Amino acid sequence: MKIKHAINWHKFLTFLIILGLMAFYNNFTPLAWIYLALHGTYGLMWLIKDRLYPDQQWEKEIPLAMGIFTFIVLGLYWAAPFIIVSGKVTAAAPLISAAIAINIMGVFLHYGSDAQKYFTLKYREGLITEGFFSRSRNPNYLGEILIYLSFALLAQHWLPFLILGGFIAGVFIPNMLKKDLLSRYPEFDAYKAKSGLLLPKLINSRLDARQSTQT
Repeated sequence: MKIKHAINWHKFLTFLIILGLMAFYNNFTPLAWIYLALHGTYGLMWLIKDRLYPDQQWEKEIPLAMGIFTFIVLGLYWAAPFIIVSGKVTAAAPLISAAIAINIMGVFLHYGSDAQKYFTLKYREGLITEGFFSRSRNPNYLGEILIYLSFALLAQHWLPFLILGGFIAGVFIPNMLKKDLLSRYPEFDAYKAKSGLLLPKLINSRLDARQSTQT
């Protein structure tokens, strides 16, 4: 099987899992519906993205056992909705607003940068140093982190934060560092100097603005 099959099944089932939790615990509070809308829609958009501009790294063939293991590990992300729905968690309006704003920004960075990467590499090979990637070398990972950070904020529990931290330390950071180490482009060092590994390097933006003003 391909690794994307395990991922896609997780994304597809997320909406149904959350809705099932709401029915099982008879929790149809505004926060439960908001969480369903955010996390459920994120999963559905992932499936659309996979059809329109799939990520080639998820096309890799893996053994069935590895696919099952991947699905189980991804299931850790369902801890947040379980905590919210089963515990009938409530949240103040400012926290909900902040979480929604963070989620929207995360979706924008994640899906927007993936689209830029896919269609750029479709028509030309080479290092991508503009657009979403102009100041961050991994805006897609930054977007994904923001998305799951918004879910953890709504849960208001340490466990989703711990799970997110585990994915960052065990998956995201190693992949980002590996990509830097394996870069074969001669212009990579110059690009690295003006961009951040994850967070956008904004200081250079201010310097560039001053230089352009002076000239």
